[in-house]
Amino acid sequence: MAIVPTHVDDSVTDRTARQVVPLSGGKDSSALAVYLTRQYPDVPFEFVTTDTGAELPETYEFFERLQHVLGREIVRITALEMLKVPERHGRSPFDVILYDHFSGFLPSPRSRWCTRMLKIHPFENYIGGNRAYSYIAIRADENREGYLNKGKPVLISEEPNITPVYPFKDNGVTIDDVMQILDDSGLGAPTYYDWRSRSGCYFCFFQQQAEWQGLKEHHPDLFEKAKEYETGKNGRKFSWCEGKSLDQIAALPRKKLKQKSDEDGCAICHL
Repeated sequence: MAIVPTHVDDSVTDRTARQVVPLSGGKDSSALAVYLTRQYPDVPFEFVTTDTGAELPETYEFFERLQHVLGREIVRITALEMLKVPERHGRSPFDVILYDHFSGFLPSPRSRWCTRMLKIHPFENYIGGNRAYSYIAIRADENREGYLNKGKPVLISEEPNITPVYPFKDNGVTIDDVMQILDDSGLGAPTYYDWRSRSGCYFCFFQQQAEWQGLKEHHPDLFEKAKEYETGKNGRKFSWCEGKSLDQIAALPRKKLKQKSDEDGCAICHL
């Protein structure tokens, strides 16, 4: 059965369902959280982030500031809770899924198990069997693939008890409005946008050459950790970037950062 979005004016008046706002640490979902608390101050929104254990330090720092602006807790969930695996120092949710479930095979654009296992399924586990609205920060001026394919919307989950809501689409909020919301709140945009075009894991395979080079400049320790993943525990060689190792990318002339397309990447990771 097709998932039919609900208009935000209808969802916020439904007190029989949970009101859940998933946050990636990106500008759009963060602006949506501020927007919702200001437009609908009496609605008991749940703000949730699904932590892969591989987010940028700037992202964790930004969430601390966002909590202060919202005046509400941002609930942190992980794949470990879904798997009933205790947290352990030095072993991230990504590591557990990578080695225990995918035998060290890195995710890639053709096999995006990271989004499914580290973001979508933990989010669905958090909702459980409850009826819930999921507030998604697709802007009115975006042309994501889902909206071009016979009107099918971008979804975080296809579970029938989770209904998507697109407040920015419903109310005509554009990129200029998003930046204004962030500026007016005192948050501004996350600082990683100085050298990166998106939120998400520090080793995201959707990164441009310039972003990998920026990671090496801003977080050389994380760049080295990303390199370690390219040699699996079984000795096999993998690559985050098809055809090039990170060492090869680091040796290339410095590239200029390009603005990402609305259609690039995963909505749940990069909004």
